[in-house]
Amino acid sequence: MVGVTSGIHLVRKRYAMRTNLLALATLFVASMTGCVPTESGETDLTAQDVTPATEAPEYFLLRPEVERAYGYTHAIKIGDDIKISGAVSMDDEGNPTAVGDLEQQMKNAYSDLGRVLDHFGYTFDDVIVENVFTTDMAKFLEVAAYRASIYTNQFPTGSWLEVKGLALPEFLIEIELEAHRSR
Repeated sequence: MVGVTSGIHLVRKRYAMRTNLLALATLFVASMTGCVPTESGETDLTAQDVTPATEAPEYFLLRPEVERAYGYTHAIKIGDDIKISGAVSMDDEGNPTAVGDLEQQMKNAYSDLGRVLDHFGYTFDDVIVENVFTTDMAKFLEVAAYRASIYTNQFPTGSWLEVKGLALPEFLIEIELEAHRSR
């Protein structure tokens, strides 16, 4: 019976230790997030300490008629983040431009991306992700140095992917971006 009693005592002791550790961990996390118990035992919590203000998405259509016809929005900004749909080389009616010229299509795509960033007051310095889709990776690699004139401070993260095709067969390259700026 002594072995059983000491075993129960040991279990109770371990349970008490775990409970104390859990209470300490909870108090630590609460103090780090601004949720601190008051003398009455209640928590003093302010909304600004825990949750940033929720901002409604801001939509931007670069070519409204084209984007509505194809069913997409060129860019959406939420808070400090912007997600920009893939830009291709097209005119305002949605017709491909610079057909057969990957380098010029790339420059046209960056021009459109610059217009979108500018709309939100951002620059290419705020870009954190760039994904390039091309139907001719070898040709893209020949002209990719142009990107150094776009990203003058540092290059963003991202991927370069060779694909079988893009939205229209005349498109040789599509570039999508994500941008972020801290307040």
